[in-house]
Amino acid sequence: METIKMKTNIKCGGCVASVTPFLNQSVGEGNWQVDTQNPDKVLTVKTVGVTADTVRKAVQQAGYKAEVLS
Repeated sequence: METIKMKTNIKCGGCVASVTPFLNQSVGEGNWQVDTQNPDKVLTVKTVGVTADTVRKAVQQAGYKAEVLS
């Protein structure tokens, strides 16, 4: 299982609700979470066979930004 961590601008529960359908479709329900308490608003995705680019595109479709943490 691969873990992808991304810095986002997903700031609150309402933002999480907005991205939920996009991320559930792309990576699967229960395979991701956003730490809105972290200053970088870190999105963590645990999955197999999904690229960081796929995750980034799903977040962008919801109207938010995401970039891979190095």
